[in-house]
Amino acid sequence: MKLRTAITLSTLVAVLALASCKKSEAPVAPAPPATTPAAAPTPAPAPPPIAAGVTVSAIDLATGIDANQRAIAAQTVFAPTDAIYAVVSTSGSAQNVELSAKWTYQDGQTVGESSQSIAPTGPAATAFQIAKPDGFPVGKYKVEIKKDGSSAGTRDFEVK
Repeated sequence: MKLRTAITLSTLVAVLALASCKKSEAPVAPAPPATTPAAAPTPAPAPPPIAAGVTVSAIDLATGIDANQRAIAAQTVFAPTDAIYAVVSTSGSAQNVELSAKWTYQDGQTVGESSQSIAPTGPAATAFQIAKPDGFPVGKYKVEIKKDGSSAGTRDFEVK
């Protein structure tokens, strides 16, 4: 039993010796008093999106349009009493674009003109219509579509 007591005492002395050899650490400085953090600067508002621009991708002629103003059964030959639609398909985006349609008869005589302001944010369709209840004269016609005053394309058609 003396051996056991000696071992226990030796272990205790070794632990105490190691504990007393440990370097003392520098005292920890107290944390500075809490202050109200400065308000984060308000971020500047995002600039408005730059208009990607609008391009006319197609001009279709038809006697009818669907609920989305898309041409139903595009064609280029019409009966004198048909209502005729010019459907202008566009792509791109802008806050304000002026589309116009000028319809002319074979001798250059203006049959009709109209315009619409659009503000597309992607692909869109805009329909223009002419009609003459007593019938259009038989012959060749043309519709010219302008975008903001510049020609964006023409379509020839015929009334038979």
